[in-house]
Amino acid sequence: MTEKFLKNEHYNFIKKQVLLIKDSSKKNLPSSVFTSLKDLSNAKILDLIPNISLDQQKILDLSRLKTDEEYQQYIQHLTEFLLPFPEITEQKLKKMFPKTKKLKLPDLSKVDHSQLTYLSWNDLRSNRKYIIYELDGELVGIECKFSPTSKKNICSLCKCTSEVSYFSAVTKVKKSNNPDYFKSIGNLICKDSSECNKKITSSLYLENILRDSLGM
Repeated sequence: MTEKFLKNEHYNFIKKQVLLIKDSSKKNLPSSVFTSLKDLSNAKILDLIPNISLDQQKILDLSRLKTDEEYQQYIQHLTEFLLPFPEITEQKLKKMFPKTKKLKLPDLSKVDHSQLTYLSWNDLRSNRKYIIYELDGELVGIECKFSPTSKKNICSLCKCTSEVSYFSAVTKVKKSNNPDYFKSIGNLICKDSSECNKKITSSLYLENILRDSLGM
């Protein structure tokens, strides 16, 4: 049996490609154009996984799918190969933020690890947002200042329009001529991280934020 190999953002990307194909099939496109579009989507999906195996290629290959029912079954089948977000405890979260007094923790019993790219929660009392992510095989976390906005905007992580919050992380950037130099990293991010996790199709930007914030 093929092991789990799909990350949540991969799964979301594939669903987006399937939706594109299904919508295009209803637009009376020339068969050659539709075939090219489908081949392109299939190639993008197969490129998601580094060093993809033959078994994994067969699972992801959608070139033979034709009906809406087949596409739906394909998407449903992929859930069997989703890599869960690493298990995390309250004790481990506290160790990640040792300098934060009265750390407000999320209700971990309500976290769906099966479809999660990153774990995040807000502390409205202190206007803080926390983000946890597995970077280079290790769970890392950052604490940011955040403030809600009154309008919808594009989230920096999922690239979709939603209700967002502005968050900023302060990191100490090494400069030989100024060892006390600090840099603030600001972005707009979905206020509801659970909804963001349902839409995010790439973790690259999130990883860049974390590397900058943590000085990696």
